Amino acid sequence: MTTTASNPENATRPGPLAGIKVLELGTLIAGPFCSRMLAEFGADVIKVEAPESGDPLRQWRVLKDGTSLWWSVQARNKKSLTLNMKDERAQEIARKLALEADVIIENYRPGVLEKWNLGYEALKQLNPATIMVRLSGYGQTGPLRDLPGFGAIGESMGGIRYVSGHPDRPPVRIGISIGDSIAALHGVIGAMMALRHRDVTGGRWNGKSGADCVAGQGQMVDVALYEAVFNMMESMVPEFDHAGVVRERTGGALPGIVPSNTYTTGDGMNIVIAGNGDAIFKRLMAAIGRDDMANDPGLARNDGRVPRTEEIDAVIQQWCDTQTIEQALATLQAADVPVGKIYSVKDMMSDAQFLARGMFEQHHFADGTPVKLPAITPKMSETPGQTKWLGPELGAHSDEILRSLGYDDAQIKRLREDRVI
Repeated sequence: MTTTASNPENATRPGPLAGIKVLELGTLIAGPFCSRMLAEFGADVIKVEAPESGDPLRQWRVLKDGTSLWWSVQARNKKSLTLNMKDERAQEIARKLALEADVIIENYRPGVLEKWNLGYEALKQLNPATIMVRLSGYGQTGPLRDLPGFGAIGESMGGIRYVSGHPDRPPVRIGISIGDSIAALHGVIGAMMALRHRDVTGGRWNGKSGADCVAGQGQMVDVALYEAVFNMMESMVPEFDHAGVVRERTGGALPGIVPSNTYTTGDGMNIVIAGNGDAIFKRLMAAIGRDDMANDPGLARNDGRVPRTEEIDAVIQQWCDTQTIEQALATLQAADVPVGKIYSVKDMMSDAQFLARGMFEQHHFADGTPVKLPAITPKMSETPGQTKWLGPELGAHSDEILRSLGYDDAQIKRLREDRVI
């Protein structure tokens, strides 16, 4: 696949992670999303995939010529190396790459890397600066460590599923892999902190052992999916521990913060109105013609509004029934009330704010077919991220990577014939 730079001015700038080597050992979402963000900001990411099949995400959701469009995003800027990790020769190649890497990112079930002599403790004995980000369902310790733990399980155990949906119906899932993505972001944060610690304690390993070894202190970043989700659960623990409160499902409302809910306009559209600030509430009520509620001293603060949540929501909904979504947006925006339409991707791709912020990048597949990708965030003024290439073909960089390790063409040919790569 080839790409066209969305911002030529930034295309030649080195990213903030230029010079950082990352080895990705994993599939699907959590681990690959973690390394994707590092690749977007300049890290040299080598992704290990199984020969012939590759990462299963290559075949997920909507495909082009047999490859997932999601792959274009999830694997952008990465180099693909195929290794049959059941073969000891492949394990040795991965070990060489791991010892050279600044960060290793993996999301296998705990114990898999140890079987391949690629575990954190084994690598640390050779390279004390080893940083390994390990993403798994339940973490590397505890009674559940060996169980398979997909994002859906992490979302359920971590609490987000319990509070998602309407109170009179079973919990629902958010329509994306939110648990995996939250875990991936925790992995990125952990990797950055570990790199900082390594650098202030001596820096990158000099490749020597014994008395000649120079290296900063590496560490293992242990990210459990359920714990990453749990970390998003706001004040639930002290609320339960101190007051016995179990937060329940509240539909489109933000529990205990009033009013902040989803309403339906007269033309059948959905709109989010957040009038939960005290001054904002007053402006909201005035804008919808309810000066009586705007000036009610009992509603002046959130703690007075919470007991009257149903009444307030009913008043707002009654007003929305008389408005089109455009009328409602115009009225409330003029009153400086936080309000928004609930966007589909179609809405996003024609929205003036998205376009003004450059939130879509134009690229091309190898056959010349144009395709837009989401732009890279966060936006950085001096070292912005960039898309150098889309998700690569399976094994596209195998020969290049093996040559960098000292393998000659004959050795590479033999490895390919033996289906090691």
